[in-house]
Amino acid sequence: MQDHPATRFLAAERPVRACLVGAGKFGSMFLSQVPKVPSIIVTDIVDLSPDRAREACRRVGWDEKRIAEVRFSDDAAATIHSTEAEVLVEATGHPGAGIFHAEAAFAAGRHVVMVNVEADVLAGPLLARHAAEAGVIYGLAYGDQPALICELVEWARTCGFDVVGAGKGTRYLPSFHASTPATVWKNRGVNPADAEKGGMNPQMFNSFIDGTKSAIEMAAVANATGLLPAENGLTFPPASIEQLPQILKPASAGGTLERAGQVEVVSSANRDGSNVPNNIRWGVFVTFTSDNEYTRRCFREYGLAVDDSGHYGVLYRPFHLIGLEVNVSILSSALRREPTGRADAFRADVVATAKRDLRKGEVLDGEGGYMAWGKLMPAAKSLALGGLPIGLAHGIALVRDVPEGACLTWDDVRVDPTNATYRFRREMEQTFRGT
Repeated sequence: MQDHPATRFLAAERPVRACLVGAGKFGSMFLSQVPKVPSIIVTDIVDLSPDRAREACRRVGWDEKRIAEVRFSDDAAATIHSTEAEVLVEATGHPGAGIFHAEAAFAAGRHVVMVNVEADVLAGPLLARHAAEAGVIYGLAYGDQPALICELVEWARTCGFDVVGAGKGTRYLPSFHASTPATVWKNRGVNPADAEKGGMNPQMFNSFIDGTKSAIEMAAVANATGLLPAENGLTFPPASIEQLPQILKPASAGGTLERAGQVEVVSSANRDGSNVPNNIRWGVFVTFTSDNEYTRRCFREYGLAVDDSGHYGVLYRPFHLIGLEVNVSILSSALRREPTGRADAFRADVVATAKRDLRKGEVLDGEGGYMAWGKLMPAAKSLALGGLPIGLAHGIALVRDVPEGACLTWDDVRVDPTNATYRFRREMEQTFRGT
């Protein structure tokens, strides 16, 4: 009896060597699975605190022998240049660092699995082009929602279905756009003492609450799949799993989408704060249709959740396990030379938007902070506006007042034109304008 193809994939002739940059939550989840997969060897772990990274390895179950076989460092540039790893897993969450590490990996002939979706949304199309020019693979991290959504979109298209909408779930209320690190635990429903004991970073978690992370993830999906955002961004309609094909279809057909082929995020909470039964808060979905009457009849015959007309169906995955699943990207990059989702055009952007009245001279505090949240919009609209990407809205001063609710622009801030991340982003805008 022959082995299953997946078994052969895991039993490769040689193990794939990986270097992890960033041993936080995602990195720790990845490390927890490494001992279970002999086809992956971690050669290097880079973190601002190597001792903290070693402790993370112990916490997820590594023995001292395995830890001793890994090279730990706080010097990413030197490690990327000298490592024996063929795949770099970039999990820092810092957009500027992500771009720098990816470019260094391409120069060294290494594939990149970009966990750092902030970096991908800031300049992913240009990173993907540079990877192709270097003959290596660059892609999103399987286990994170953007890559899983890309997989569902690819499935639907491969089957010959017309993709109508795709996205994920989250808990959302309109008031959350004003959420700050001081109010995040109340909005998230977490005891502040428990959050402190668990080492939970309030600013990082706040980016999930205030809508920024949802916008970033949907921009990554749009840039990788050809789907588009709505003109005014995400609307977060409340929806149960059964309601997805009814709600995530075009308005012309009785749904909420501006058009077919759109990204959207649905809320697990009704606008009064009550929970939506059987919601998809932790999952991902794709809605689709067919112009073939026989195909549509098959939707119902095989138990697919469909809308009232029976023309629109949904395939969904109720959960995602982030770092526990990233091995799929590592092995796919090295063995199949295929990314698990990759930006190919600049279709969507995430623009910093004022949470309150901002004053000249204030210094922006970045994603998940007290001052701005990230709003999804079509890239063409962002370029016409001169929108300031949320990934660069950190550590720069305002040169004029900005009212609450207004999108920030390049003209509102004092940017250092020599900053490497700024220059890379502007190059991406010029290179992919109009795509």
